[in-house]
Amino acid sequence: MIRLFIALLALLAFPAAAQPAADLEHTRISIAAETSTPAPGQPLSLIITLSPKDGWHNYWSNPGDAGAPTRLEWTLPEGTPAPAEPRYPVPETLLVSGLMNHVYAHPNALVAEVTPPAGLTPGTSFPISVKIDWLVCSDQQCVPEFATLTLPLTIGDGAADAAASAAFAKAREALPKPVDWKIRHKTEGDRFILAMPFANPGDVKAAHFFPDRDGIIDYAAPQTVTVIGDELRIETTAASMPDLAAPLTGLIRIDRQAGETLGFTFTAEPGAVPAAGTPLAASGSGGSDGEAADWSGLLPILGLAILGGLVLNIMPCVFPILSLKALSLAKGNVEAPKARADALAYAAGVILVTTALGGLVLGLRAAGSEIGWAFQLQDPRVIGFLLLLVTAIALNLAGLFEINLTTGNLGSSVTARGDAVGSFATGALAAFIATPCTGPFMAGALGAALVLPPVAGLLVFAGLGFGLALPFLLIGFVPALRRRLPKPGAWMNRLRAILSVPMFLTALALAWVLGRQAGVDGMAIGLLGAVLLGLFLWWLGARQHGGSSTWLPTGAALAATVAAVLLIPVGTTPSATAAPTEVAGSLDARPYTPEALAALRAEGQPVFLYMTADWCITCKVNEKGALGSATVAQAFKTKGIKVLEGDWTRPNPAISAWLAEHKRAGIPVYAYYAPDGSERELPQILSESDLTSLAT
Repeated sequence: MIRLFIALLALLAFPAAAQPAADLEHTRISIAAETSTPAPGQPLSLIITLSPKDGWHNYWSNPGDAGAPTRLEWTLPEGTPAPAEPRYPVPETLLVSGLMNHVYAHPNALVAEVTPPAGLTPGTSFPISVKIDWLVCSDQQCVPEFATLTLPLTIGDGAADAAASAAFAKAREALPKPVDWKIRHKTEGDRFILAMPFANPGDVKAAHFFPDRDGIIDYAAPQTVTVIGDELRIETTAASMPDLAAPLTGLIRIDRQAGETLGFTFTAEPGAVPAAGTPLAASGSGGSDGEAADWSGLLPILGLAILGGLVLNIMPCVFPILSLKALSLAKGNVEAPKARADALAYAAGVILVTTALGGLVLGLRAAGSEIGWAFQLQDPRVIGFLLLLVTAIALNLAGLFEINLTTGNLGSSVTARGDAVGSFATGALAAFIATPCTGPFMAGALGAALVLPPVAGLLVFAGLGFGLALPFLLIGFVPALRRRLPKPGAWMNRLRAILSVPMFLTALALAWVLGRQAGVDGMAIGLLGAVLLGLFLWWLGARQHGGSSTWLPTGAALAATVAAVLLIPVGTTPSATAAPTEVAGSLDARPYTPEALAALRAEGQPVFLYMTADWCITCKVNEKGALGSATVAQAFKTKGIKVLEGDWTRPNPAISAWLAEHKRAGIPVYAYYAPDGSERELPQILSESDLTSLAT
């Protein structure tokens, strides 16, 4: 759980002046008593009203995946018993970047009770003071705020103030009602199920279960609500280590079709629950709008995915393909309909592959596997296949043989098939070889895709593909952009040869990754396959230039290279025992384990944790740049920041579990654990200032 604590900042700040109300930057807060003349020995009701400004929210007693509850510290006259915990109104749900928050985005009142000592005489001054700490957040940031509020009361007859009656009635109406219904809960595998009786359940529009403590459910997982007779049944994902063998307490929010919102607090006993019944018209993990709350945050997440896909176009293994596809539209003054058809076919190939890979990830996670984006790169056979594929593309760009990436044609004998098939295949190819790359905007988007409803999650992965295809779509559909492309000429052959260089470098990097994954023997087999493929393609090119048939040798080349890939050993994990990387050595990094992280945090040590992999291009750029800086190493050493490295080159259940807990679909991820117990995540593209600021 991500917990945001405010104690340190509260201690450093100056307290607000004592008063019954305070208007802070993001919240207005006030305290009121039901009577200004409380009776001795009789409970006195108080309400503390927090009114967050537009776009901000505060938190319920159990804030969910992030946030902090409101804290009260009372100063009361001598002899006054300490008040019980305040009662909170029924909360709402807010899903932000894959994190489920239990919040109030509108004025909300906590109800508390103070009992003056029985021996006080009328006319005695009875001042009440309370220091209040709370967290107020927007979608982009969180700010701790606090105030000290006072009420100058006088002991009297306890008669309610007429001016306060409406506010107290409204506050009590917003509180959940305690019920003693026969509510049961159970777990089946990783599923948590709750069943409760409810009058006229067919009138329920949406329902949501709020446990009042951690360790019961995965807060961000969808909650499926069904009706069985006169009961409501709620099913969701149980917490990773649920403690469900005893009664549990919590709150259920019910939204009725007529627009009324109800809340009930209850105790549920372990017991039998019925099978799933008829779904509600709008069930899910949302608050007052059922699944709509899950979908309400889809647009910004989809926008991040599109931006992330757009950034992938500048990666060294994608940019050459995009460049040649773009220049193909300048060749021969392509007509507008054909340009649009090419662009649509290319986009279809890209979106199909990213959506299919995303669907595979979602399906495997639903089956219990803790995997993320680019999980297939943890298999050295996939790295071997990519090595051969990139080698073939590099040799093609260098002019050794012809499989025209601009049209998809194999030589001149299949030109009748047209450009659309080749454009589709090229788009699929670009999407597949882009999977080792992770850029800005992608982490939150893909992490959220894993906890959204399946259809919404697939839309996020499709959005990633749309972003990757967007530049070519614009060129295909905007004639002005096509007219700005350079005119065709001999220079295109030179450019094509130049673009082969980043592909050769990518092949070299993949060979290195293969060695890290499968050892020297695995790398040797991969390089042997690349050499065999190169020889076949050289022979193929010679046949093409001579005008002979090229299909048979192409098939032989494919068979030989596939055999080489299948021979790569997959049973060893040399990366787990390999010597530390240069960055790990300079930062004195230790391998990540949950036990190592827990021990350092228990000692109050500042910890920098980074999740990386040899096949992650963005990870390696950061490690050669900001993470490899001597300035950063010295700053960490001076501050005493301990460094843990999580190497996800090969499957690692501990790292997979950490990523799942933090709602991240892939790497890199950089996290800093401060000595005060707080945790924050750093950007995926690091700068020296991002890291040295941790040491200030």
